Amino acid sequence: MSVVVPDLRPYERLLALPENLIGEIIGGELYTQPRPAGPHASASSVLGMDIGSAYHRGRGGPGGWWIIDEPELHFVRDTEVLVPDIGGWRRERMPSIPQDHRFEVVPDWVCEVLSPGTQRKDRVIKMKVYARFGVAFLWLVDPNARILETYALADGQWTVTGLYQDQDEVSAAPFEAVTIALGDLWAGT
Repeated sequence: MSVVVPDLRPYERLLALPENLIGEIIGGELYTQPRPAGPHASASSVLGMDIGSAYHRGRGGPGGWWIIDEPELHFVRDTEVLVPDIGGWRRERMPSIPQDHRFEVVPDWVCEVLSPGTQRKDRVIKMKVYARFGVAFLWLVDPNARILETYALADGQWTVTGLYQDQDEVSAAPFEAVTIALGDLWAGT
């Protein structure tokens, strides 16, 4: 959904949105969407817990990462602003978390959880932006279809590195040290 509010810059319009909407600025246009539905929120939370425990906290995995839910990525400050469902940074690239809401270091990994209302934007528009700014890894999770797609950036283009479904057990870049049981992502849906 695209929202136009006259007489305000795009970032001022984003800041003026009601709390129940997530706003992003892509190519100068403000996009909005409601908070995620249950299956979307559950899949994102479970995946964040699985990866975050091993990579953010170092429990059962190597640590060394920041794994953050819904970070506000500022590829260009207040101008090109995206909000993935989950973002990840190697700590050597981003030694500390920003003190405000703007994440201005390009993440090493992003994950988008697809929903009927966001799928087109996530696949067609946001994937291009992530590639343009050099995000190294991208995962797309579709809780309705029960699919995980993994991608790596090579020469500015996305390459599919894995397609998984249903009850598959997944160890995928950049998080090969853990095995993610996809069935856990779909539980309760």
